[in-house]
Amino acid sequence: MSLTVNNRDEIIMRLVHYFVTEENYQPIIVNGVKNEIWLENLEAPYRIIRINSNYIHNNDQLIFDNYKVKSIAKQVKKKTLSFKVNILNILLDLNEDINIQEDKNIDTFNIKTLKDVRKDNGLSSLFPKLKTFTLNKENNVELIVNITNDINKKTEKNNINYENIFKPKKIIVTKVLIVINIMMFIFSVLYPNIFNLFFLNSDLVKTGDYWRLFTAAFLHANIIHLLVNMYSLYIIGTQVETFLGKKKFLIVYFGTAILASLMSAVITQGNSVGASGALFGLLGCLLYFGYHYRVYFGSVLTSQIIPVIVINLLIGFTVPMIDNAAHIGGLIGGVFLTMAIGVGKKDDKATMINGTIVSFIYMAFLAYLLFLN
Repeated sequence: MSLTVNNRDEIIMRLVHYFVTEENYQPIIVNGVKNEIWLENLEAPYRIIRINSNYIHNNDQLIFDNYKVKSIAKQVKKKTLSFKVNILNILLDLNEDINIQEDKNIDTFNIKTLKDVRKDNGLSSLFPKLKTFTLNKENNVELIVNITNDINKKTEKNNINYENIFKPKKIIVTKVLIVINIMMFIFSVLYPNIFNLFFLNSDLVKTGDYWRLFTAAFLHANIIHLLVNMYSLYIIGTQVETFLGKKKFLIVYFGTAILASLMSAVITQGNSVGASGALFGLLGCLLYFGYHYRVYFGSVLTSQIIPVIVINLLIGFTVPMIDNAAHIGGLIGGVFLTMAIGVGKKDDKATMINGTIVSFIYMAFLAYLLFLN
């Protein structure tokens, strides 16, 4: 069996193979374009790589081509909530008489042969591995088979990782927390001393009742308060437990419960009870998680998560008897703690260390304001 692969097609296959398998880019579908390949990696210096094999014969056509790239970049920015999108624009069929002009946020390279890829001032200056990155090739058929197999393996590995995160799981922790909250409400009604012993009061915390920073998150003022919070916990908690797993979910929930109480004790300085501070911590967790997986979340982040947070904060500012300080404290804590524990493959050790440091500083600052200031 013989198969002819021209020089341009071989360059495309090798570049796509390299960027997908070595730099963790993923192909994205862009409607209305032909003879172009678009790749995306939101964690890379170039969030978008575009490989264009269309012939560009004059400067006007190059200007129009850049305009098209910028238009698609705007769509990506809107979809991914990105303020800046750097683009690597690779042109494979550019007229030799055209001089490539510098363009903001777009780096354009003209590639004619594989040697151009490995030039010191070419793509290898951005991706050094390209200088030594090779594929075994005895014939064109073997080249295509090797490239296809490698890309499929990489894609399959990524799909397994994402499936492990997003696939439905047995929800246990959320249900247990709901049961505990309901039992605590029943006990507090039957035995009022429990309520008096566990509710949050900044003066009592300062005198040594430190447990109130934690226990107040399991008390509720009335049945309506309990039902609203438990319904919210079931909806939000199910999602967070699915995405993070049980151990990380508990870290975020308990950690933000304490941080929410600290913020309440510092700012509100009154009596406070309820799970809403921890619930806002879970919303902060979803905000951080959703941002890192925004490609897979689609419009959920902007159409559901952010509006829910904003609306509930506005309600807290306008309706009396709502402890918005606890909500804000939990929300911020949810972002920091999720950064500390990491979200799948999206956070490296450096990010998690930074998250741990920021979380510690945040808690220490609130504790300082409460106990020492």
